[in-house]
Amino acid sequence: MTAHMPEVRRASLRVALGATAVVAIAYVLITAAVLVIATRQLTSQIDTNLHDGLMHISNEPGGRPDNGFGPPPGRSPLDPTFVVWTLEPDGTTRSSISGVSLPTSYQPNGEPQTIDVNGVSVRVTATTVGDGYVVIGQSMRSVSDTQDTIILAALLIGPVLLIIVFLGAVAIGRRVAAPIERARQRQLEFTADASHELRTPVSVIEAHTSLALSQDRSAEWYRTAFGRVDHETRRMRRLLDDLLWLARFDSSAGQPNAEPVDLGTLAAQTADRFGIMAEARQLGLTVKVASGNVVVNAPPDWLDRLLGVLLDNACKYSPTGGSVNVAVAQEGGRVRLSVEDSGPGIPEAERALIFDRFHRASETGGGSGLGLAIGDAIVRATGGRWRIAESAAGGASMSVSWPRAFPNDREAPRTVATTAAAAAVPTRSAPRVD
Repeated sequence: MTAHMPEVRRASLRVALGATAVVAIAYVLITAAVLVIATRQLTSQIDTNLHDGLMHISNEPGGRPDNGFGPPPGRSPLDPTFVVWTLEPDGTTRSSISGVSLPTSYQPNGEPQTIDVNGVSVRVTATTVGDGYVVIGQSMRSVSDTQDTIILAALLIGPVLLIIVFLGAVAIGRRVAAPIERARQRQLEFTADASHELRTPVSVIEAHTSLALSQDRSAEWYRTAFGRVDHETRRMRRLLDDLLWLARFDSSAGQPNAEPVDLGTLAAQTADRFGIMAEARQLGLTVKVASGNVVVNAPPDWLDRLLGVLLDNACKYSPTGGSVNVAVAQEGGRVRLSVEDSGPGIPEAERALIFDRFHRASETGGGSGLGLAIGDAIVRATGGRWRIAESAAGGASMSVSWPRAFPNDREAPRTVATTAAAAAVPTRSAPRVD
């Protein structure tokens, strides 16, 4: 897996660079739009001020401006106040601010214009007064100051924003891509493990058939060879069934046919199926159901398969003459299913790995290493919780708990028991007492 992580990092960097570039372009466009909008609004305010100034001038006696439009005391010319020029019919020009001359290139046209006056941008407009013109102007310094502020803010904020976007995109990209890469790598490993597991029985079958065809053999040899072929064929069949179940589970969405299931009854029925196996190995198989309501919501066939996996492992790993105990009980608002055996147990170092596909903590019981992977998939899909511990007999204790289907239902305790000696008799629960 670690060998593929550099690819994830490179991919996340490419995605982060692309995202940063998109954000940078959007940021420049937004900044430009803000500049345009701010410039238009401020210019419109100046035009309104100029219009109001012309109206004020028009109300002056004789339609001529007085000298009241100059800058206040202590303020420099055109910062930012009105300046008024009077254009007489004889071509002379008077200015309300000494030293501020109207450019000769200016031609009044009745519309506001922006002109350069002594190196300062001034917004001017004019109106006719008698045979001449009155031109009124206001400095555009407020507009340029606002533009400079917006640009400076954009230059200061922009790099910080882009760095944050880049680092955030890298972090998110790696966080999103890492599980995908792990899933891809896990799929590759799963395929490789499945191929390896299938290769062994195929090789055994191929070897026996090749030897059988190479020359005539005795009846006892053929019987032994067919027995081995039969064993490997069954092993392949179980492996293929597990692989198909996992494939269907991975491709399915949600829980199919989830319904209330009496976990105690299901545990007794499953234990009854394993009675022959327990009897053959002289195992004591018991089932105890207590604490009344033990109904959970889940697909019955999924729970049946989970119970089959747990009981199959318990019977395989328990030594001859050992014991397997199944218990179903309430724990607050949950129902707990426990399967305990007297086998070698599960070392603490292995408990985090036993649910990995094709992982086997021990070769004692054989199998393909898919049983607990299937069980874990069922537990996770049905909202269950695992608890792995050591049993009282020193073996493994595998338990799962689910929320009760009817948390307000109260029932009296009940107990169900079955042993290997009576495994052929269907297990029945004791009558419930209200």
